[in-house]
Amino acid sequence: MKKINYLKIAFVFLIGFSSQAQTKVWTLEECVKYAVKNNISIKQSELDTISANINRKSAFGSFLPTVNLNANHSWNVGLNQDITTGLLRNQTTQFSGIGANVGVDIYKGMQNQNTLRKANLSIVASKYQVLKMQEDIALNVANAFLQVLFNKENLKVQKEQLAINEKQFKRSEELVKAGSIPRGDLLDVKATVASNKQNMITAENTLLISKLSLAQLLQLKEFWDFDVIDDTNIKDENNIMSNTPIAIYAKAKESRTELKIAQTNLEIAEKDVAISKGAYQPTLSGFYNFNTRASYSDVVVGSTPNLADPTSVVGFVEGTNQNVLRPNSSPVLGSAAPVMDQFSDNKGHSFGAQLSIPVFNGFSVRNNVERSKVALEKSKIAVEKQELDLQRNVYTAFSDAKGALNAHESSIVALESREEAYNYAKEKYAVGLMNSFDFNQSQTLLTNAQSEVIRTKYDYIFKIKILEFYFGIPIIKN
Repeated sequence: MKKINYLKIAFVFLIGFSSQAQTKVWTLEECVKYAVKNNISIKQSELDTISANINRKSAFGSFLPTVNLNANHSWNVGLNQDITTGLLRNQTTQFSGIGANVGVDIYKGMQNQNTLRKANLSIVASKYQVLKMQEDIALNVANAFLQVLFNKENLKVQKEQLAINEKQFKRSEELVKAGSIPRGDLLDVKATVASNKQNMITAENTLLISKLSLAQLLQLKEFWDFDVIDDTNIKDENNIMSNTPIAIYAKAKESRTELKIAQTNLEIAEKDVAISKGAYQPTLSGFYNFNTRASYSDVVVGSTPNLADPTSVVGFVEGTNQNVLRPNSSPVLGSAAPVMDQFSDNKGHSFGAQLSIPVFNGFSVRNNVERSKVALEKSKIAVEKQELDLQRNVYTAFSDAKGALNAHESSIVALESREEAYNYAKEKYAVGLMNSFDFNQSQTLLTNAQSEVIRTKYDYIFKIKILEFYFGIPIIKN
């Protein structure tokens, strides 16, 4: 029994721990950091940065000499010249060779230097690209986060309205019994309660979908218990609206990543032009070669050949009474000298320089230069376009933020008026001076005004975030 009780206690503890783990809510900062860390597109861009670093190593390697070792061994079987006597003999001759060569570019039209500079710029561009994706994801996460907050507050409004109407339904039942209002009004209130329940269900579903959208943006694997903190006090802490659009644009030109990417790509295009022009110039390279070799043979010898068969006699060895025979018999290894001595005696070296002057290459160099110049002009236009787009975006963002602030302030004034009108309508309805249809209209207008305040508030917050974004203020502070 004790063991069962212990199991029950452990089970209750685990359930309690699980429920606590599921009640974790995410802040905006946590959402942005998690999304930036786990986004697949960012990981792919980080791999591009690694590739750019590898390309830089390759560019640096072009300054270093190339060193290659080589070795070969061959067999020549059949009628071969004796390496000692010079006679043709039926033998197997083996040749071995060892060598090494070194080459280095002395001058190559500054192509190696410009290629290294281009590789360095490519690393910078890839890092900017990663940063740009991080900024875009942070902005998207902030938008989705604020959408969840909006839907949460909207659901609260629907629940509060439902609670008010349910109380009003009970109050209407009492008024019907007292004869203060007709029974038809009670049915109107009942229909309103049903409509409020439907609106609340719609608001719950909308909130759930917005949570799922944010969780998917974060690429969470377990998102069924995902929730965010009810932080509704997000304000213009940096007082960004006190700046002019001109000042914000000037700041954006210094800090915006997309402009830095365009400018870096322009510098890369300039290096491409320099690299292609370098092919017009002569190239000078140095080289050094080392080689050595050795050879030895397996000689087949025999007794006096059958002179009637001329195909059996290959030749006579001077100073001997022997003929070299074609038929196989016991081989005798013959060699001019020991193998290792041959490697030592046959060493050879060669070194020098090679100058190559381009004269005519089918217009390939000229065409490459022209193509790189066209790419350079495109990069210049891209920088100008990016500056114009940035200016337009900044002025649009400032105008949108200003308009959102005015809309929010107007919605607050409208809500105050709707609340007073609703309170007045409630008093008239309670004494039978207003029918249920007009009273429900007043309630609906109040609910719409409450929702509009919430919508304009979060719309203003997001517009402020965009404006801060252009001013160089990050979504979250690292």
